[in-house]
Amino acid sequence: MARQRAFDRDTALESALRAFWEHGYEATSIAALTTAMGIRPPSLYAAFGDKRRLFEEAVRRYQLTHGAFTTRALAEEPTGRRAVERVLRESAAVYTNADHPPGCLIISAAVNCGPESADVKELLRGFREAAKAAIRKRVDDDVAAGRLPPGTDAEALATFFASVIQGMSTQSRDGASYADLLSVAELAMAAYPPPLPDGRAKAARPPGS
Repeated sequence: MARQRAFDRDTALESALRAFWEHGYEATSIAALTTAMGIRPPSLYAAFGDKRRLFEEAVRRYQLTHGAFTTRALAEEPTGRRAVERVLRESAAVYTNADHPPGCLIISAAVNCGPESADVKELLRGFREAAKAAIRKRVDDDVAAGRLPPGTDAEALATFFASVIQGMSTQSRDGASYADLLSVAELAMAAYPPPLPDGRAKAARPPGS
């Protein structure tokens, strides 16, 4: 009969997540992880495989917990403008929340990784690209609904807002406050084209009518 683990796996995973979030993937050693998780190396390997697999599981947990606000905002708001604005405002709040490390794990955890951790960098880049694509889709939704002009450059807007969000994460790690980042969010929204009046009617009206 296998001996039960003497630790709570979920609690240990959250501790590992926070260690990676604070220090980044490469700078977080096995010794640092086991100290944070309150376990010994054999228990870490038995429960999570190795550091790389533990990190991937921590990233998945982050996406479902601390980082889930982005997915919710983009899915729940009725317009692209409101969705993007909500993402920016909630980023300001989450990135500066003192209950956990500042910024975004997906943005910062592989900043200082070398060539030997290229797969980790690619993993996180994939998440960032997916988030940018989701922003673009919401801008495209506004164009399709006639709320924005047909020639709106959705790709450029998505890249701009993704850049702002990544910059907000970096600024929070440098000590920027919630008020600082909220100001950035408000300024960034000036780049979102103003809605067309009676947008649906304009979109449905044939050219020349």
